[in-house]
Amino acid sequence: MAEVLSEDQVQSYRDNGYLLLEKRVPDDLIGRVRAEIARFVEEARGMTVSNDRLDLEDSHTPEAPRVRRIKLPHRLSPVFDELLRSDWILAPVRDLIGPGLRLHTSKLNMKSAGYGAAVEWHQDWAFYPHTNDDILAVGVIIDDMDVENGPLMVFPGSHRGPVYDHHAGGYFAGAINLAANGLDTREAVTLTGPAGSISLHHVRAVHGSAPNLSPRDRRMLFLEITAADAFPVHGSMSSFESLAEYDKRLLCGTPTITPRVAEVPVRLPQPQPPTVGSIYEIQKAMTARNF
Repeated sequence: MAEVLSEDQVQSYRDNGYLLLEKRVPDDLIGRVRAEIARFVEEARGMTVSNDRLDLEDSHTPEAPRVRRIKLPHRLSPVFDELLRSDWILAPVRDLIGPGLRLHTSKLNMKSAGYGAAVEWHQDWAFYPHTNDDILAVGVIIDDMDVENGPLMVFPGSHRGPVYDHHAGGYFAGAINLAANGLDTREAVTLTGPAGSISLHHVRAVHGSAPNLSPRDRRMLFLEITAADAFPVHGSMSSFESLAEYDKRLLCGTPTITPRVAEVPVRLPQPQPPTVGSIYEIQKAMTARNF
């Protein structure tokens, strides 16, 4: 029996590959998240290059800090870890991919007012194929998100299609040339909603987001979660240090050493680009930009 989602919502996710739940996270928790973000932005003051905690906008200066990503925020702040492990997040995920869940990674993408960078169209699956595709990303909307400030966009039903080529110049570039693959942005849907809403999109869904050209911030926390019996394919960009470390990522359910293997399309993100960094850096190799 589902915990929070209706049959229609579950079926919509199965058909379209995404779901939007408005005002899912309480306002007080969103307020604490914003306070933590302000703390990290202040940490960037004086920095000249990105580090293992913060990824800086190209327009960043030490005097006017501009952060485009907080890396692994659940490890850096108890507030983000609390949100990750709450039923505000995990209950709808269990309704969609089952009772056993494992964290793949977390990141907080920040599109600051007037200069927030775009994320080119891609499939998360292209970065980290697994033995099955019961994997999704939860996006926690931290600022009211509308069509002007760089919202997430998704191609409905694309999670049931092919794994598109994400290469450029002979290397993995983490992005799709839409025109070359017959994809038309007029067929994409825009996921907008007030702060505290969450989106859920399937790991194979084609998605992206335009630059933020509005006078308002657009910050979004992404929590990428897999079924507990999904194991990474060798050659993907998933880290697997040891079974003990992997089991520490369990959010609920029991550990297993029996991967569930499904008949899913796989295209390895190989060869890796000469310079590996965040998705923003990897996607700079694309010559045919969509944004």
